[in-house]
Amino acid sequence: MTEPLRMSFDVACSVEHAFAVWTSRIAEWWPPDHTVTGQPAQVVLEAGVGGRIYERDAAGVEHDWGEVTDWQPPMRLGYLWHLGRDRTDATVVEINFAPVGPTSTRVEIEHRGWERLGDSAETWRSRNQLGWDSLVPHYLTALNKEGG
Repeated sequence: MTEPLRMSFDVACSVEHAFAVWTSRIAEWWPPDHTVTGQPAQVVLEAGVGGRIYERDAAGVEHDWGEVTDWQPPMRLGYLWHLGRDRTDATVVEINFAPVGPTSTRVEIEHRGWERLGDSAETWRSRNQLGWDSLVPHYLTALNKEGG
């Protein structure tokens, strides 16, 4: 069995702000090189269970990345993740936002379900580890931007 990816880090903001930037402000920080087209016109995470996660290109074509499976603002977000793959190969991402103090939040990410990918599970896990490692700094930068 391929082990889940786990990471956690503390951020200097409220859980409400950390959750909002991850969800409703995702288009501000999601890097173009982590998309299907490489040049999305829009990145969307629809609020609520059943919400879609997708990019829309300049021609208006939508490319699905995932589906929200757990929506508990501002504490928890879960989704099926299949960017660049068929939905039947979706892995599972869970993100918890836990208050560490009035102005500090611990963000805990678990990405699992690699066994769905069969023989390519370890390869996809490794790719996603690199993806998370390069994605999180963009999120951290967005947390500190004006309006937060």
